Amino acid sequence: MKATATKIPRHLQKFVVDQQYEKYTPIDHAVWRYVMRQNHHFLKNSAHSAYIGGLTSSGLAIEKIPNVNNMNEALAPFGWGAANIDGFIPGVVFFDFQAHGILPIASDIRKLENIQYTPAPDIIHEAAGHAPILADEKFSEYVKLFGKIGSKALATKEEHDLFEATRQYSNLLESGQATVEEITAAKANFEEKQAAVTGLSEAEQISRLYWWTVEYGLIGTVDEPKIYGAGLLSSVAEGRNSLSPAVEKWPFDLQRVINTSFDITKQQPQLFVCESFEQLIQAVIEFSSTMALTVGGTVSLEKALRSNNTATFEYSSGLQLTGTLRTIIKDNSDEAIYIRTEGPSALAFENTELARHGKVTHADGFGAPIGKLKNMGMPLEEAKDEELRKFGIEIGNECTLNFESGVTVSGIPHQLVRKNGKLILISFTDCTVSFNEETLFHPDWGTFDLAVGERITSVFAGAADSEQFFADLEEVEQPALERKGLTQLEQLYGKVRSLRESGKSGDSLEGELLNVISSLTTEFQQDWLLRIEVLEVLAKHDLLVEKQTMLIEQLADIKNLNKEFPELIQRGIMLAR
Repeated sequence: MKATATKIPRHLQKFVVDQQYEKYTPIDHAVWRYVMRQNHHFLKNSAHSAYIGGLTSSGLAIEKIPNVNNMNEALAPFGWGAANIDGFIPGVVFFDFQAHGILPIASDIRKLENIQYTPAPDIIHEAAGHAPILADEKFSEYVKLFGKIGSKALATKEEHDLFEATRQYSNLLESGQATVEEITAAKANFEEKQAAVTGLSEAEQISRLYWWTVEYGLIGTVDEPKIYGAGLLSSVAEGRNSLSPAVEKWPFDLQRVINTSFDITKQQPQLFVCESFEQLIQAVIEFSSTMALTVGGTVSLEKALRSNNTATFEYSSGLQLTGTLRTIIKDNSDEAIYIRTEGPSALAFENTELARHGKVTHADGFGAPIGKLKNMGMPLEEAKDEELRKFGIEIGNECTLNFESGVTVSGIPHQLVRKNGKLILISFTDCTVSFNEETLFHPDWGTFDLAVGERITSVFAGAADSEQFFADLEEVEQPALERKGLTQLEQLYGKVRSLRESGKSGDSLEGELLNVISSLTTEFQQDWLLRIEVLEVLAKHDLLVEKQTMLIEQLADIKNLNKEFPELIQRGIMLAR
């Protein structure tokens, strides 16, 4: 039976864009080809054993940029799919894609001047870096598990602001069209937001775990490591440098990993070497035990308060409240006894929104007490109808609920909601909620829905029912593709590609290449990559030996124009000849 590509959930479809494959120029394809040829040559002996076979089986080719739709089909046998996204997306969303077995792939490709490395996501990194190792069953399991856990990690407001500043700065660096003033301003904004980040949130810690494993991980032993991290598999320079003595190799240790920061704009001075992918699976499970997702309680609510973003609060009854936490009222022991969200909120159970309790019903937020009722020998969620009647809780009869915390709820119950034998919600009319003479809910505000639950057992980023809560999320705006004619240099790149693939030889090929060489010599004295492509065709067909010599001499001069050129050019010549 043929495997089918993974379906993209509705709430993630908002981030998916069309690849617009026709936007890629012949230079773009040449950049892809150069990086892939270089990395394939080096990595065949240096990468994890799944890499080489994974290149082909994940729908990648060395000669041209992949079509993401083809990758989506090719990855299906591994339990994965692929989706084209527009560059940077929030970390929670990125991990959510992976939790659903979908590899998010940025469609843009790095400029020729950034061929060694780009801080902005691009298709070389996302496709050629991430996809091949997914062929390994244990690594695939790790990435999916990581996605499920990582998508729940809580970040701070300052970290959300830093993400936006990072996205803006890196996109400007890669665009090639930004002015010095724009880049300077973006850098200053990035540094300002970076300085504002204090402490170490669980989102930052798990991001470090992702960075030092999925992005920049080595596997094996410290003395004989192999590459599996996408950042290393997609970088012409850093992949090679990663195995040199200049880069320290540290044995994988969870605590050391989450306490080691990174800089996306620089090559990494040290890398971690895991023994196996099973070790990583155990590490992310171990880390999850420290997260608000697992711990719950007041400390986790405080993390959500600092986040200032959509989060979900799960009660011991199983009721889930999704919204942006704005207020925590505490008792004398500094424990939370009442919480209030602000703006659109929703109630759910087992990650399914409760009927008539979505964002429309709770558009202005939701308030809810936490704790036990006075003199009730059991949690309220465990009470059956007869126990409720003893406390005067009965449909249509006015009653007052006194919590041990001092919170008081007075009103007329008109609906009881139970799930799996537990009471999760009591809806009141004509209701007043108060604490220490402060009114928390007034009868004029409408129906008060009492969230039932003695404790908050889990707090996590995002919505309980993402499909419903984010159903009205605006789609990513994708600029229309401007169909421009190819520049003269792009046409020359396209011509050489056609000649290389045409099967031509002899005088016909020789004449065409002489025209290209003439244009390079007179009009494009600084272009190094096309000279290497021409040299490759000449060497393959043993043509124009004197022109080969001339091209090499020209490349020797071009090496002096940029400190990165000598290595790039020399490696290109080596493979070309």
